[in-house]
Amino acid sequence: MSLTERIASRFSKAAQTYDDHAVLQREIGQRLMERLDYIRCAPLTIVDAGCGTGECTFALARRFPKAKVFGIDIAQGMIQQAKKKRRWFSKTRFQIGDMSALPFEDNSIDFLFSNLALQWVDDLSSCFREWQRVLKPGGLLLFSTFGVDTLKELRASWAAIDSGTHVNEFTDLHDVGDALLRAAFSQPVMDAEWLTTTYRDVPQLLRELKAIGANTVKAEASGGLMGRGKLKQLMAAYEPYRTEEGWIPATWEVVYGHAWGSETKAPMAKRDDVYIVSLDEPGSSK
Repeated sequence: MSLTERIASRFSKAAQTYDDHAVLQREIGQRLMERLDYIRCAPLTIVDAGCGTGECTFALARRFPKAKVFGIDIAQGMIQQAKKKRRWFSKTRFQIGDMSALPFEDNSIDFLFSNLALQWVDDLSSCFREWQRVLKPGGLLLFSTFGVDTLKELRASWAAIDSGTHVNEFTDLHDVGDALLRAAFSQPVMDAEWLTTTYRDVPQLLRELKAIGANTVKAEASGGLMGRGKLKQLMAAYEPYRTEEGWIPATWEVVYGHAWGSETKAPMAKRDDVYIVSLDEPGSSK
């Protein structure tokens, strides 16, 4: 099974419980939306790349009632959950798709939004080139992703036990900015903040990661399954991080970015590898 298939499978399995556990994702999504208060834009076509169950997709539809808003996610289960909630948002559409191969024509999208999805992309530069392709000249890109300090306590605790890969490596803020420039985005702005969530114990942290589908390790040579003995070792290694109040912390470095589509785009080759969604056909992606 490929990485893409593994990620899609994990998130599909987590789809029914996702909204109950995705507190951090909702909070960051709200903070990302608030950044629109300081950006002038009036988009008529919007893509929410990696939309999950549609929380931000619907928020975008409320903020821009004249716009057509398309939610794209690789996980069928997530799209199914989103469609169940879309009854009051007639201009929203949901489509299963890879955000690194979007089903839209060149230069067709006014605003591309993505909340906490880029960390699952295998080739960041390629994904940004794809986003540049679909954005209109001067179109807005606004996104969040996780940075290098994310889950640093869990990563260090695993490293004290064995040399396997148990926690994903996340991209440095500066490398994300460099990838935007390589993809010819204009005026990229990057910043980050650090948030901490707390848990009773390590098993609760691991259950929460599984409940939102975030327990997929991208590396081919991952640490594999964990038995009771290994779990006890992990709990012991994590113990020095426990707070005075008795909680174990998990750090999340949240990277935010926005940029603008290039005003001078080179001609692009015709795409034959993905199904193209019509922006004008009402039932195209129901």
